Amino acid sequence: MINFSEDAVFNLTGIDEDKVKKEVANLLIDDEYIVGAFRTVRDQVVFTNMRIIAIDVQGVTGKRREFTTLPYSKIQYFSVVTPGFIEIVPDCELQIVFNNNFHAKFDFTGKCDIVSLGRCISEYALAV
Repeated sequence: MINFSEDAVFNLTGIDEDKVKKEVANLLIDDEYIVGAFRTVRDQVVFTNMRIIAIDVQGVTGKRREFTTLPYSKIQYFSVVTPGFIEIVPDCELQIVFNNNFHAKFDFTGKCDIVSLGRCISEYALAV
């Protein structure tokens, strides 16, 4: 379950962005686009160039969904941890602290372009 009400760790595996694009399309604003899409067992996390959107799949059938958004403008600081510094690295993590002192840690399994994610967060968080 995706829960942004308390400090949390999310174990994520990459998925095709087209699989979640339809679900979040109505939430995206002008000039916003998906940078990466990931999943837990049932839930999904979408990183755009402006925010993180979590999709919490609820119920037995999985038809009910809760969408939670975390804008990059609310980030106080973040860190990227990689096993080596190359463009696409396996098994990396992103730790984010928001200005309300909420901590979120995203553990990525498999290939993840963590450098691009970090760059998007930097560009938006520092521009605000």
